[in-house]
Amino acid sequence: MASVKESTTIGEYQAFVAEVYGLPNSRYFSASEMITNVERFIMRGLKGIRKEENERTTLNLLIAFSWFMSLMNQFHIDIEDEAWKRFPCLCSYCGDCPCSCAKHKAPVSRKVAVDESKHPKTMQDLQRMFEAIYPSGSRNIEHAGIHLAEEVGELSESMLVYRGSHSDKDFEYVKHESADLLSCFLGVFNSMGVSMAQAMAKMFSENCHVCKKAPCECNFAEVVKYKS
Repeated sequence: MASVKESTTIGEYQAFVAEVYGLPNSRYFSASEMITNVERFIMRGLKGIRKEENERTTLNLLIAFSWFMSLMNQFHIDIEDEAWKRFPCLCSYCGDCPCSCAKHKAPVSRKVAVDESKHPKTMQDLQRMFEAIYPSGSRNIEHAGIHLAEEVGELSESMLVYRGSHSDKDFEYVKHESADLLSCFLGVFNSMGVSMAQAMAKMFSENCHVCKKAPCECNFAEVVKYKS
């Protein structure tokens, strides 16, 4: 049985998604269709934010995050590694922790010393790291949601550019935007005061959260018409 634990790492969760959803995803969905599903459930999550329904927001963002991991698997992107390279316990723009971008008119580009001892080991650790870099007290949940929407749009755009060029440079752009989107998922959960790892462990305690099978046996119609 495939399951997610509260102590899971991003890499372990990515492997879980591959085990449970890899087969149906390969059969049914292209990368462009996967990013559409990421956007689809993020928008539902944002509706939950607007209606102040944290449970609804949590459910939809977890589904969106699962689609996001499926996309990372299709592109063979190690998102845990990319997140650390882009956010080594420091803001990717100003290089500070906590972020001091608001004090600058433009992003600061400088070399920073990376402390490998701060590398987060679990999903919980990663969420705490982003709370340290981007304190949830500095913005409200609506702002966190808007930032999430911005970043999923930028990831979609980067994929479109890459699909047109197939260049290594543009693939790096996809990886950077993927790491940014990951940070925003965790930013929303920080703003809600919800542990993403605990929520995932509850939702994915036994294989697929809907059919309870691994690989998932939900048919195409059930997936595209799924309501949450």
